[in-house]
Amino acid sequence: MFEPDPVVPIGEFSRLTYLSVKTLRHYHDVGLLEPASIDPSTGYRRYSLDQVPRAHLIRRLRDLDMPVPEVRAVLRAPDDGARDATIRSHLERMEAELARTRGVVASLRELLSPVPAAPLAVAFLDVPARPVFAVRAIVSAADAGGWYADARLLLDSALAHVDVRAAGPHGATWSHEYFEDERGEVAAFVPVPRGAAPRPRDVVAGVEGIELASGRFAVAEHLGGFDDFDRTYGALGSHVVRHAVGLPDAIREVYRIEPGGGGDASAARTDVYWPVRSAA
Repeated sequence: MFEPDPVVPIGEFSRLTYLSVKTLRHYHDVGLLEPASIDPSTGYRRYSLDQVPRAHLIRRLRDLDMPVPEVRAVLRAPDDGARDATIRSHLERMEAELARTRGVVASLRELLSPVPAAPLAVAFLDVPARPVFAVRAIVSAADAGGWYADARLLLDSALAHVDVRAAGPHGATWSHEYFEDERGEVAAFVPVPRGAAPRPRDVVAGVEGIELASGRFAVAEHLGGFDDFDRTYGALGSHVVRHAVGLPDAIREVYRIEPGGGGDASAARTDVYWPVRSAA
């Protein structure tokens, strides 16, 4: 004959699960762990012993900073595959955040190091106009990373649709409003041969054929990921202030070796083009 698992008061269940009574009440309120029974007259909660593993799972997921809605999705998953996919997605986000934190820590240690960093090599170049496929939008700083990733996919799709090979690495221009107001025009671009498919928007919405204007730039190479990108900007901009006249035109970045994609971010190479006034 089947006998249900015994039920225990919330205080006893707290000791069984290593969760405080306050936490158990909160998990009940947000729909993560419903008591087995609630006394209608006193409101006392009682829990079944078979709820202990569920409480342990919730504890571990919350220790991993999984948001309550995602914990709820794990608990209500229709099968193991759906449950594991939700957990795996959260773990991947945590790993990415951990990598970012390590990068920031390493950058901070270097910043505080008594050994001064090597001077940034800066060259002044006259850059000719060049045709590009571009995706332009007003972008906020908080959304810039995701927006650029989507724009790059559009650019690659446009190249494939018109059967044109890139004539150089991808890049982006960043308006001065983007830096000053944390929101401004950004243009992701990829160089193309002159005369190649002037209307890519006909095959991929949002992609246009434009020409990057010619100009004179102070150029420096940034090595590694973007955790200490501000240091390269600071050194390059300071060099411009000391040795040239800067212009408020958009800054260009050319991603010769891009970070991410499972690769080593420290291997990334970015050329930063700071617009300056041409010599008389």
